[in-house]
Amino acid sequence: MPKTVLILGASGRFGRNCADAFAASGWQVRRFDRARDNLMQKAQDADVIVAGWNPAYPDWADQVPKLHDQIIQAALTADATVILPGNVYVFGADTPAPWGADTPHQAHNPLGMIRRRMEAAYRKAGVKTILLRAGDYLDTTPSGNWFDMMMAKTLPKGALTYPGNPDLDHAWAFLPDLARAAVALSEQRDQLRRYEDIPFPGYTLSGRQITTLLTETLQRPVKIRKMAWLPLHFLRPFMRLIPPLFEMRYLWNTPHSLTGTRFNELLPDFHPTPPKQALAAAVAHLHLT
Repeated sequence: MPKTVLILGASGRFGRNCADAFAASGWQVRRFDRARDNLMQKAQDADVIVAGWNPAYPDWADQVPKLHDQIIQAALTADATVILPGNVYVFGADTPAPWGADTPHQAHNPLGMIRRRMEAAYRKAGVKTILLRAGDYLDTTPSGNWFDMMMAKTLPKGALTYPGNPDLDHAWAFLPDLARAAVALSEQRDQLRRYEDIPFPGYTLSGRQITTLLTETLQRPVKIRKMAWLPLHFLRPFMRLIPPLFEMRYLWNTPHSLTGTRFNELLPDFHPTPPKQALAAAVAHLHLT
């Protein structure tokens, strides 16, 4: 009997990539339609639930607790394992890197606290959880992430627009790799601890390292262009999305990376996509080669 995964947010970045990866591995993939589906019914007999719902930043305070409470209840009822995409928001600006499963969660800003409470809710409820924590995403298609929305748009003019200090380490994850890891960990779910916090090491790349890789990939010079935050500052009173961007700005000026200790223990044969290849896929839509 094929294993079944329920994908919440199948049209989003993480959910879409997970749907493709699970299907490629022979799983039966159910996609949840929030307009017509009932979560408790849809989760029946599911082995794994991918918690890919991700409201817009301004709606996190209201929606994140409600949505994840629903997921927790559905997972407990179905005895399903939840794949929970984690981020680095929980650590805070003053926590020395590298960040791993044992690194204290010290964020005190609003978005960081929302994530801290959400993760704690899964642990407290006793849900079988695989929290797969990653840095900023690189995708194979424009999907509203930092890289394609803010950074890569100026590549046709020979520049990578960088939001912070281009000489500092920054954590990145190529979404097809992250989704493959989610499948591989799901297939080990019966041997895992009930709550697993698994940082995905991905790539640790500074802005300058990215420009070097892009120069080699595109076979044309790419320079760093500093992102102008001042115009966004003036728009803060008028656009709900902008204040959270300023709240999380510290991540572009805080060197950080994710440890691969637990990940490598569980998936010693996992082969990540080379970073140059991942960047080529992330900029393919610009048709620069």
